[in-house]
Amino acid sequence: MTDKPLIIVEDLAKTFVLHNAEAATIPVFQDLTLQVAAGECVVLAGESGVGKSTLMRSIFGNYLPTQGAVKVWHDGAYVDITQASPHEVLEVRRRTLGYVSQFLRVIPRVPTLQLVMEPLLENGVSFEEAKDRASELLSALRLPQAHWDLPPATFSGGEQQRVNIARSFIRKYPVLLLDEPTASLDAENRAIVVRLINEALAEGAAMIGIFHDLDVRDAVASRLFEVSQFKAAA
Repeated sequence: MTDKPLIIVEDLAKTFVLHNAEAATIPVFQDLTLQVAAGECVVLAGESGVGKSTLMRSIFGNYLPTQGAVKVWHDGAYVDITQASPHEVLEVRRRTLGYVSQFLRVIPRVPTLQLVMEPLLENGVSFEEAKDRASELLSALRLPQAHWDLPPATFSGGEQQRVNIARSFIRKYPVLLLDEPTASLDAENRAIVVRLINEALAEGAAMIGIFHDLDVRDAVASRLFEVSQFKAAA
């Protein structure tokens, strides 16, 4: 485990340009700086609209920041997500940077068990080992075994979220972004996800999360990071 921060956000700014509204601009944040160490879960705080999800998507590479850098420790060196090629970003995501979103986005008609196995198979893990680990996670998350051979498109929101969580936690990502991972879950499943998060932290993962459930937030947060302190001037 490295003693270097696994995530470094430097002087980040993001402004949206509305091209269908005479190029009106909406500034979100500016000069935002953040570091996250191994074994640390930094929870983004602030009222709705302050830029928490925009920051997460900028770190993951879905949004291109207006300025600044997002450095992720990958293969013994920092990769700046804002400057990396699409191929490099995909490689970082495949092996280092995981993301649990509020919504499951997968190819239709692929069975649930196969979907959960995929992150391991893509990283060279044997079929049997991947199947055993996927079965273990789906069982822990209390998804009925009768669902495993079905595609999750027709599942309830809570069931889809459990598939989403299983896909993200089956691979031990060094860096993990959590965007409301328990939003659709009941109390028992929220407790299971809290356990998975804390186990990953104990193994040295670095996490950034958004949690509106205060009990979940308090159970996993190493510290809060107030995004509104970097609010950009309109």
